[in-house]
Amino acid sequence: MNISLLGSTGSIGRQTADVARMQGYNIVAVAADKNYMEVENQIREFHPAFAAMRDERAARELRARVADTPTAVYGGESAVCEAAAHTDADVTVNAVVGIAGLAPTMAAVNNGKKIALANKETLVAGGEMVMSTAAEKGVQIIPVDSEHSAIFQCLAGNRRTDLKKIILTASGGPFFGKTAAELEGVTPEMALHHPNWNMGPKVTVDSSTLMNKGLEVIEAMWLFGVSADRIQVVIHRQSIVHSMVEFSDNSVIAQLGMPDMRLPIQYALSYPARLPSPVKEMSLTDYQMLTFFPPDTKTFRCLQICIEAARAGGLKPCAANSANEEAVGLFLSGAIKYTDIPDLVEMAVNRQPAGERVTSESIGCADREARRCVIEAVKG
Repeated sequence: MNISLLGSTGSIGRQTADVARMQGYNIVAVAADKNYMEVENQIREFHPAFAAMRDERAARELRARVADTPTAVYGGESAVCEAAAHTDADVTVNAVVGIAGLAPTMAAVNNGKKIALANKETLVAGGEMVMSTAAEKGVQIIPVDSEHSAIFQCLAGNRRTDLKKIILTASGGPFFGKTAAELEGVTPEMALHHPNWNMGPKVTVDSSTLMNKGLEVIEAMWLFGVSADRIQVVIHRQSIVHSMVEFSDNSVIAQLGMPDMRLPIQYALSYPARLPSPVKEMSLTDYQMLTFFPPDTKTFRCLQICIEAARAGGLKPCAANSANEEAVGLFLSGAIKYTDIPDLVEMAVNRQPAGERVTSESIGCADREARRCVIEAVKG
């Protein structure tokens, strides 16, 4: 199998490389943002024909460092899209963080590439456009997020018309059970300490605010063709049950496994086959109990904000995502408080007009406007 790996230096990208290493898959193209040193290591190990760095300066540095290899190095967003649609790739793994992953997804879809999707923002911002184009092109999109992979697996062999409800699990992050007052003093270091998962900084913060789960609700809507009202979020602290589906007869099917992203990554790549895994075997007797709680949407408001944006539709989900990306960056840099994040997201969603058509151009406008809204609010 030949893989184009986008976001190759991030958490999902590195774990995809682990899977490729174990299974003997070829990585024919890689793309990243700025970490040219890690990309150099990947080039020397996997010998891809093509490498793209979104940052032009990083591309120049990488080009000089791997001049002794046959790998062609290019810079800019167009180069990332070219990597996504690489001629030799059988599957494109999109592990880019944020809305920057939308254009490469569309490039891959338009070129008929099977997609292993770890970039939820692709569907949050442009779900209607992406899914309709994928259907037109006959492109298969297989989810990599552990929750959506679980849902995908639970639905296998069942009629979609029998699906009653999706039950999306959330770890609850490091602040489960905290009050709004207790969140006032949260620092970036505290927010980046996830109890179960190894993720990048942005996704880890999103997990702590439950924004990540809100984005996943929207992603699930597009992947599985259901409304937000047919998706239930439950807090499951052990991260062993990755998600569940309930059918019309009230039967519930769950997918369980260790909290290791290499499992859903490998399944997306090998589907429909199941291969020996680098993930350790799970023993249910190691767990005294598996617990489930309703989310506290009054304290962790980002989840409810996303659900309301999903119900409204149009470009409101895009505004929620973009405002959050900007706010999380400001929080990590120390420019705002942790508790400012939901306020800024909600403000941007409320300012986004309802009912606008979702196109590449309108998504770009909504993205820029939401970010401007956040920055201006912080500057005062």
